[in-house]
Amino acid sequence: MLSTISKRILSSCFILFLVASCADTRTMNQSAANQYRQAIAAEKQKGNVDTSSTTAKRVHRVFNRMVPYARQYNKTGVPFAWEVSVIKSNEVNAWAMPGGKMVVYTGLVNKLGLSDEEIAVVMGHEMAHALLEHGKSQANRQTAVGVVAAIVSVSLASQGMDSGLSQDVVGTVADLGVMKPFSRSAESEADEIGLMLSAQAGYNPQVAPGLWDKMQRLGGGGNVPTIFSTHPSDRSRKAHLEKLMPKAMELYQASKK
Repeated sequence: MLSTISKRILSSCFILFLVASCADTRTMNQSAANQYRQAIAAEKQKGNVDTSSTTAKRVHRVFNRMVPYARQYNKTGVPFAWEVSVIKSNEVNAWAMPGGKMVVYTGLVNKLGLSDEEIAVVMGHEMAHALLEHGKSQANRQTAVGVVAAIVSVSLASQGMDSGLSQDVVGTVADLGVMKPFSRSAESEADEIGLMLSAQAGYNPQVAPGLWDKMQRLGGGGNVPTIFSTHPSDRSRKAHLEKLMPKAMELYQASKK
């Protein structure tokens, strides 16, 4: 049975959860766009926004070719204002915000020596995160986890467990049992939709499994156990992509007709 204090915490946290859940797609996309503009403006002041290099031109060319298919896939009910910026950095990364605001770091393309087809696979993956609203889902999930964690933590503390220790236990269980599995599932979904988008745009999807070989070599083998990772292991990722290849190749062949 919940104590009085547990009931009060449940009530307060439930209200916070409702507020977070009520943030609709349009509102979240607008908020992300504002943050994106601020971030890119700051990078421009540092001279880090690349618009003229061969790498930047290739990224923009692939992006422009893929956007029409991303628009077709959009099932959120809200049009996305797609945009990509290329940032001069050795970081091997790319990301997309809610609403289709994207960044690709030059280090991703240059360090891995990516072909246009491989750029398309990465770009499709990041587009898929935005289209599937993984950012919104994760925010709501984190709020829900916070509600449960607060209640369980108070309950454990009321039974004599040190409050700090109880919070650590709840936090670890929530991370391994809820957040990381969700993140790995989201990554697998993004791999699938992203692969199909790149194939529809006329980029050969067969490069995708090899791309993760490159990632693995750069990362020194990727030996972090899957349970402790927010991403599937490179081996799991490759196997998943290979299973998707027949469908992706059908879309690729259709794009050539």
